[in-house]
Amino acid sequence: MVPWIVVSFLLDWRDPGAMGRHMRALGWTSEPELLSAGPISGGNMNAVVRVHLEGRSVILKQARPWVEKYPQIGAPVERAEVEAAFYRAVSGTPAVADRMPRLLGSDPENHLLLLEDLPDATDLTTIYSGAHLTSAEFGLLIDYLNALHEVDVDPALRPLFENRTMRELNHAHQYEIPLSDEREEVAGAKSLKRDPAYRKRAAELGRLYLSSGPALLHGDYFPGSWLRTPRGIFVIDPEFCFLGLPEFDLGIFQAHLVLSAQHDLWANAAGLYRRRLDWQLVDAFAGIEMMRRLIGVAQLPLTAGPDQLSEWLELSRKLVCA
Repeated sequence: MVPWIVVSFLLDWRDPGAMGRHMRALGWTSEPELLSAGPISGGNMNAVVRVHLEGRSVILKQARPWVEKYPQIGAPVERAEVEAAFYRAVSGTPAVADRMPRLLGSDPENHLLLLEDLPDATDLTTIYSGAHLTSAEFGLLIDYLNALHEVDVDPALRPLFENRTMRELNHAHQYEIPLSDEREEVAGAKSLKRDPAYRKRAAELGRLYLSSGPALLHGDYFPGSWLRTPRGIFVIDPEFCFLGLPEFDLGIFQAHLVLSAQHDLWANAAGLYRRRLDWQLVDAFAGIEMMRRLIGVAQLPLTAGPDQLSEWLELSRKLVCA
């Protein structure tokens, strides 16, 4: 059973009066009225609302003890505090901070963040249905990881960046649930689930994902976390961040370029990423991410036919078991 949320303020875009009062109480605005508000769709994890004030707009984002898109799935509310810590940790690294919205305020009691709005932004899930990243945008996304993975994290923040409960949630949906569900589905899925070598390697990769590592990771580096804006590419939603192996971020990145037919861009990754990596491990993490996005809970809006889906699952097997 998903637990109830115990807060003094519950974010609801249909109640602008309550939002305005709460923002004034926190000192986030001195304006007497909130003009309008509306939900932002597309994200999975959190309640997100765009708030229009006099002459400006901002974003309110609240973590609740469930996944917003799948309320039957419980999730830790502390992810909001981890996300706030991420913004603070990268604030001294312009190559990261300048590619993200600014954190304008944090209300830990209510697991609520106030973030800069990025008007006219669209997320890059459009690449699954025919849109393309440019080579310049791909370079910016690699440069973001180059800088992020070199961030020197304050030792006082390291325990927070264990982000253990969020990792355990993600671990279940990446490495366990897709391989244990016996429903009839995508062609090739059943043979993959029953492949002992694949399952063994998936378990090993899951243990690596849960282990500690040297770099601060975004943790969910996929097109839903990338925005195309008039100011260029921005990155959002670091609530899955943790200190881990940089190969994980690169593997997630690779998987989504494969699933959006951007193989030509990924061919340049090794020349653009500066840190030494185990590229075979990157491939293996990519293979797992492909599998879970094809047969797991958080499937992608792909238009591919059965033959293509089966081909991708076979590629997942090759990448994981190489």
